[in-house]
Amino acid sequence: MLLLALDTSGKNGSLGLARVIAGVNPPEVLEEIALAGGTFSAQLVPQIASLLEKRGSAKTDLAGFAVVAGPGSFTGLRVGLAAIKALAEILRKPIAAVSLLEAVARRGTEKGRVFSVLDAGRGDLYVGDYEVGQPVRMHSERLLCREDFFSKSKNQLVVTPDAGIADAVRNAGFRAEQVAYPGSGEIARLGWERIQRGETVLPENLEANYMRHSDAEIFSKPKL
Repeated sequence: MLLLALDTSGKNGSLGLARVIAGVNPPEVLEEIALAGGTFSAQLVPQIASLLEKRGSAKTDLAGFAVVAGPGSFTGLRVGLAAIKALAEILRKPIAAVSLLEAVARRGTEKGRVFSVLDAGRGDLYVGDYEVGQPVRMHSERLLCREDFFSKSKNQLVVTPDAGIADAVRNAGFRAEQVAYPGSGEIARLGWERIQRGETVLPENLEANYMRHSDAEIFSKPKL
C-alpha cells in the first residue's frame, strides 16, 4: 500500500509517495516532487495523478494521507487541505495532520527540549517548543515577535531551516542548529507514525493551524 504526503504551507511545496506496511516504520519513500508556489491549485491534482501513474498505481492503492496542517500560507494550506479532504472522503482513508514545526524539531541532531523556529514574516516567528525523544512531545506552538522570542529562548537549542534566523540566534549568544527544510518524505514518515498510533482526523475535522489572523481579519474595519 501507498501513503501520499503533501506540504503546501510555504512559498513552494512538496508532494511525496511512500510504500507502507502495517507495523513497519519508517515507510519507504519512493519519490518526492517539488511544487512551484503560486500554482498549487492548478498543478496539485494533475501531479498526484501523474505520480501514481508513474508508479503503476491507482488512487485505490493509497492507504492514507499525511499533510502539513500549518503553520504557513493561508492560500497554500487551504488548497492542500482541500485536496486531501476530497481524496480521503472519496476513498475513505485516514488522514494524519502534521505540524511543520514538529518536522523541523525532529530534523535536529539533539534530543531533549528544543525550539523549532520558522520565519512568519512581518518580523514575527513561528515557534514550536518540543521535547524530542520517544515519544516526541509538544509543549506549545506560538506566534512571537522577534523581541519576545529572544527574551524567552535563554539557553534552549533553536532548530531552524532559515539561515538568517540561525545567524540571529547565534549573534544573540544562543545555540542554533540549521537543518534542511523538511520535504514530503519527512512528512510521510511522521504521518505514518501517527496513522499507526491511530492519531488520525476525519476529512470534515481537518483544519489548518494558521497561528495568525488573515490580512482580511487584521485590516478589516468594524462595522458601525
